[in-house]
Amino acid sequence: MSPVFPMLTVLTMFYYICLRRRARTATRGEMMNSHRTIESNSRTSPLHAEVVQYAREVVDFSSHYGSENSMSYTMWNLAGVPNVFPSSGDFTQTAVFRTYGTWWDQCPSASLPFKRTPPNFQSQDYVELTFEQQVYPTAVHVLETYHPGAVIRILACSANPYSPIPPAEVRWEILWSERPTKVNASQARQFKPCIKQINFPTNLIRLEVNSSLLDYYTELDAVVLHGTKDKPVLSLKTSLIDMNDLEDDDYEEKDGCGMDSLNKKFSSTALREGPNNGYFDKLPYELIQLILNHLTLPDLCRLAQTCKLLNQHCCDPLQYIHLNLQPYWAKLNDTSLEFLQARCTLVQWLNLSWTGNRGFISVAGFSRFLKVCGSELVRLELSCSHFLNETCLEIISEMCPNLQDLNLSSCDKLPPQAFNHIAKLCGLRRLVLYRTKIEQTALLSILNFCSELQHLSLGSCVMIEDYDVIASMIGAKCKKLRTLDLWRCKNITENGIAELASGCPLLEELDLGWCPTLQSSTGCFARLARQLPNLQKLFLTANRSVCDTDIEELACNCTRLRQLDILGTRMVSPASLRKLLESCKDLCLLDVSFCSQIDNRAVLELNVSFPNVFIKKSFTQ
Repeated sequence: MSPVFPMLTVLTMFYYICLRRRARTATRGEMMNSHRTIESNSRTSPLHAEVVQYAREVVDFSSHYGSENSMSYTMWNLAGVPNVFPSSGDFTQTAVFRTYGTWWDQCPSASLPFKRTPPNFQSQDYVELTFEQQVYPTAVHVLETYHPGAVIRILACSANPYSPIPPAEVRWEILWSERPTKVNASQARQFKPCIKQINFPTNLIRLEVNSSLLDYYTELDAVVLHGTKDKPVLSLKTSLIDMNDLEDDDYEEKDGCGMDSLNKKFSSTALREGPNNGYFDKLPYELIQLILNHLTLPDLCRLAQTCKLLNQHCCDPLQYIHLNLQPYWAKLNDTSLEFLQARCTLVQWLNLSWTGNRGFISVAGFSRFLKVCGSELVRLELSCSHFLNETCLEIISEMCPNLQDLNLSSCDKLPPQAFNHIAKLCGLRRLVLYRTKIEQTALLSILNFCSELQHLSLGSCVMIEDYDVIASMIGAKCKKLRTLDLWRCKNITENGIAELASGCPLLEELDLGWCPTLQSSTGCFARLARQLPNLQKLFLTANRSVCDTDIEELACNCTRLRQLDILGTRMVSPASLRKLLESCKDLCLLDVSFCSQIDNRAVLELNVSFPNVFIKKSFTQ
């Protein structure tokens, strides 16, 4: 009978491994069930008292619906105890991201997606929160008050933002992740995902969201971190084995964020060179290149370590024409850029958004990379790249003479004087400066020299003193402009609108949301409709003066209109909306939230008559 016991032990171990793997790869419901099965024997000792704490501070985020000078709808509302929960509805005291649904991907200002983006990376926005005490996390609860379901990934960081001593190493660990899923209910909920245990204490938590499946803006009220001060000890003896070592197929868990392989040198001298390479010897070079185009970047780097032939293909600069490094923000550093440098001499599209923060990328490392790889760059995405300083923008202006597309969205740590260097990039066609500290003088210089601009985003640029002056310069210099974002510009008037309308007849998209100085009584909106017949997207969000006359002018002159936001107006009737919908056959989004004359019955009747139009009517309870 004695041989039976070792066999039972092996079978038990195999069964346990299978359950662990299933728990990691299952859907949310399956994950929770598997978690109950496994963790019943791995509870922490009752001697470890649990610490429950709300966020102390919001330290970083990619976007928010609110203003930089206000608390309404801003990410800063996530700090502290709940303001709204358990109430449901649209409340200004919550945290709201800038976009929702797929509408922003369907408008003229939308950029083309990068190739080779890993299918498991679908994050669109993020927010980072700090807590008072470092703990070993046992749970993270997110209080969602309106249209829940946007959170798709939760991470923890080993660095303590409040420590006076810089950490020797900064690690990010994924506590929980899931693909975007549709949540049918819009009511409030306490989201309690099943998180995994990590081997370091944390007081820095990051939420990543994807709002593409939502019918409206998601609203978050608070985040609760549960944890213990002491490292939990699993009671199961087999817990001493690192189960990650047994799961080579799950590179996201094992490599953190899949970038460890990029930080290894690829030495062809150590690679195998056999007498033949099978069918690869019979394939044309171009066909092998085409096949390898379907691999993600970490897979391409792994394949380069197999043999000399594939190493040659994987290191060919033609494989790196489009390089998206955003999915690997948690691991990308100077060493990664150095090892990629030789392969990226022909790179044309480069995405470094979200990367380099907390010292991962230095100014020197970024400069070295661009000096080698910047000459062919056409598109450069640097959203939320807080390592950037004036030197970096100077390097970009000198090393990237062919640059046409520059995204500096939410680079709010860049000093105002740094933006002067952008004026040297005379070939720019797209420039995103959302939530930056650009000042009026620098922007006027950019507009004067970058006359090829077609897409310009100045949303939430609070340092600009007079938007009428800016609008006048845009109308005079940027005749090819197709899209313009002036979201929350506080001082543009009908004079600036007149300059825009007369000087930029090609405009297809115009965002004037939350611009309180514009009044319909001046005729500015009617003038826009008459002079901009190509408009496809027009946001007049929170302008209470928009009236039936403006809507009827749009119906008569802007028949290509696809998206219209008139949230908050008190003077638009269902009759004028019906005229608009009858005239604009391509209209797909109409936001009439908080429009006092448009009640739920009117929305229902319009929905019946125009079923292909998404008509949004928000509410507050």
